[in-house]
Amino acid sequence: MGASEEITGLLQAWRSGDDSALERLAPFVYDELHRLAGRYMRAEREGHTLQATALVNEAFVRLAGSGIDYQDRKHFFVVAARLMRRVLVDHARARNREKRGDGALNVTLTGAAGVDDTALELPIIALDEALTSLADSDPRSAKALELVYFGGLSVEEAAQALEVSQSTAYEDVRFARAWVRKALR
Repeated sequence: MGASEEITGLLQAWRSGDDSALERLAPFVYDELHRLAGRYMRAEREGHTLQATALVNEAFVRLAGSGIDYQDRKHFFVVAARLMRRVLVDHARARNREKRGDGALNVTLTGAAGVDDTALELPIIALDEALTSLADSDPRSAKALELVYFGGLSVEEAAQALEVSQSTAYEDVRFARAWVRKALR
């Protein structure tokens, strides 16, 4: 049994009431979440006060306590991408309150393979608001961008998670990126 199938099995056991499944699941998903958080945090500006480990810990606590019935590994990591985004936005808002607007956290959206090779440096709160607005009119494109940039998935993995072709996922990410760029000008 591969790791993906084992994770899916543990998620199903946990959903069925086996609390010990969460303990067995944690090492599998923790390592993957840490890899994703590390990739994401490398795109953050220098001196960011939230470290990858803290991001993973907070996301995992929220994932474990969410009460969501995760269908499989893919569903779990789609939710994880959204929760990592929420953790980062909450952190940025708390810092802004502490500093009264000074030192707003920025995120750098670097191009995903084949999507765009130019970096966008954006305030995380403004990016969150733009993605929320985009989701009102084009939820799949917003989710594709979220999965790639917040969830750390490749465009190919995002395509699988969204159950669309790779070319559709590339187009969704390109469109969302351009939409966000325009919205924040």
